[in-house]
Amino acid sequence: MSKCTILMCFLLVGHLVTAQLNFSKVNSLNNVLLKKMDSTVNAGTYEKITSILIAKDGDVLFERYYNGKDMNAKHNTRSATKTMATLLTGIAIKKGFIQSEKDKIFSYLKRTLPLHNPDKRKLEISIEDLLTMSSILECDDNNSFSRGNEERMYLIEDWTKFFVNLPIRSYTFNPKPQELPYGRSFSYCSAGAATMAEVVESAVKMKVDAFAKKELLKPLGIRDYKLDYTPNNILNTAGGSEYRSRDFLKLIQLCLNKGKWNGKQLIPASWIAKATTPKVEAFEGMKYGYLFWLVDFGEQKKVSTFAMAGNGGNKVIACPELGLTVVMTATNYNNGRAHRYTNELMNKFIVPAVLKMD
Repeated sequence: MSKCTILMCFLLVGHLVTAQLNFSKVNSLNNVLLKKMDSTVNAGTYEKITSILIAKDGDVLFERYYNGKDMNAKHNTRSATKTMATLLTGIAIKKGFIQSEKDKIFSYLKRTLPLHNPDKRKLEISIEDLLTMSSILECDDNNSFSRGNEERMYLIEDWTKFFVNLPIRSYTFNPKPQELPYGRSFSYCSAGAATMAEVVESAVKMKVDAFAKKELLKPLGIRDYKLDYTPNNILNTAGGSEYRSRDFLKLIQLCLNKGKWNGKQLIPASWIAKATTPKVEAFEGMKYGYLFWLVDFGEQKKVSTFAMAGNGGNKVIACPELGLTVVMTATNYNNGRAHRYTNELMNKFIVPAVLKMD
């Protein structure tokens, strides 16, 4: 059963929101569309939705929990927490532990060139290759025949070793990177995202979970969570960590704020801009940044967004144009309808409702 596979995504335009989240206006929005959305979700039309939170310009206007959940519930959003690797990399760059995303991963990994499938080209794999899911290694979670499919990784104790031992991929059935927009070939790879934890941990010279708590979670006031770990006791940046919906909202609001929170620049604004602009075309009409999905939402009018997203229909979304942040959690795992449901909530209800406010 797939833990992390997703086929949904998300673009950045400039709009700066610097406020922290203000919950004083929660549920005060008298909006016909959002009332209809609430009743539709309660009726079960959209299966297994567990929470929806909506904030505009830092004011939380809508907060609802479903299917037995409440504000204290922690949600496993699967691959949505892959994006934590991007945020931690940005902090490591800010503090001088990593020079840039162009750095080679073997400059940080305390490993020699792998014994399996040795190839000097592996020494050129960069941090950016992992953050954009476009490395030269044969790794594809959406292909059950792939040597690097995540289901094979979960059976191995050392996930980084699993990743770097993969063979070089061919482009027999796909265009070569140089033939594609942005010069990269996308292949959804949880093993690469997991490897980023060891890259950051080696760079900052402390456990990456401790680094995350000190530099990100504590400054945001995020205290109630359940972190997921690899068999080697390294923070799992392929997904699986659990947070409350309000804390997911803080994380995406931080990104909408261009890395600033409570007057302090936690992550460089330049890094957030890089991370949330297209670096590779993931699928037709879907682009990808640094572990952020990029897509347009809305029916009558489209707006650009960037998002964390994971199996089950989970989405943590920012729309700079509208000053909008949204959290939608769900447990509709491995259901082909899951992302269609949360897409419809954005397209039919949330975006039109917020557009009417402007």
